[in-house]
Amino acid sequence: MTNENIKNPSLPHFNHLLGIEKLSLTHVNYLIKKSTEWFEKNKIQANKYDLLRGKVQINLFFEPSTRTQSSFELAGKRLGADVINMSLKQSAVQKGETLVDTAVTLNAMKPDLLIVRHSSAGASELLSQKVDCAVINAGDGSHEHPTQAILDTLTILRHKKTIQGLKVAICGDILHSRVARSNIILLSMLGANISIVAPETLLPRYINSYKVKIFKDMKEGIRDADVVMMLRLQNERMLSSYIPSAREYFRFYGLDEEKLSFAKKNAIVMHPGPMNRGVEIDTSVADNVQSVIKDQVEMGVASRMAILEILANR
Repeated sequence: MTNENIKNPSLPHFNHLLGIEKLSLTHVNYLIKKSTEWFEKNKIQANKYDLLRGKVQINLFFEPSTRTQSSFELAGKRLGADVINMSLKQSAVQKGETLVDTAVTLNAMKPDLLIVRHSSAGASELLSQKVDCAVINAGDGSHEHPTQAILDTLTILRHKKTIQGLKVAICGDILHSRVARSNIILLSMLGANISIVAPETLLPRYINSYKVKIFKDMKEGIRDADVVMMLRLQNERMLSSYIPSAREYFRFYGLDEEKLSFAKKNAIVMHPGPMNRGVEIDTSVADNVQSVIKDQVEMGVASRMAILEILANR
């Protein structure tokens, strides 16, 4: 890894984590360094620390989440923060309150960290303009999911030692995926060669603005790949029919052993979860030795501990 020599870089504009696109390479390397440190500490023993004692962390999730919300909660508690979980059902938005009014209300409680997931792109950035605390984007619509990209990068580094020169195939529902966008930006920044594999109907307009290779054929797209990153088919964001059927989608774009055989023999398989087995990925692949999906979950806690520590002391 190229980050060992970075001691304590000056991060004057690192007041929030709203997207990978807003980060410099120095920011990214610092995040990777701190995340790696927490991963090593957690691997030895998952202790509880008091680095965030007296700090208030609010997890404000307007969309369902298992991995992201629980890992942010665990990360905050391990660091000693007072963690409050709020969902859409618990918020006054259900009664007609606007997002801005919610922000003003929460700001009056003087939290130190606000983690936000929302169905609208730009929601976290809007909140960051209305509150005095640090805001972390835990996913805003189809825009970005920066903490997922960071933990994915850590997972790849753990298994491949470097990002530079790797062929990473990102496959599936690119159109609706905030995970895809953040990973394309971050992995490209670190020197990966990105291949995008998707049907025409699931390719966003922005894709041509990035230096990626686009494939409609799954086998060609993952040929000689070092990393095969599958994406969830996001039916909840689809306002019309983008695929003929789940069975047809799996036939052409679901990852099974036959398609995986076109990647390198030591390729790793990733998925941000939740997985739709038999639609995006076959069980025989999801659970085989090449799968690092469980490692991604483990890296999620470490990376979010690093992010919380940095932003709580901004």
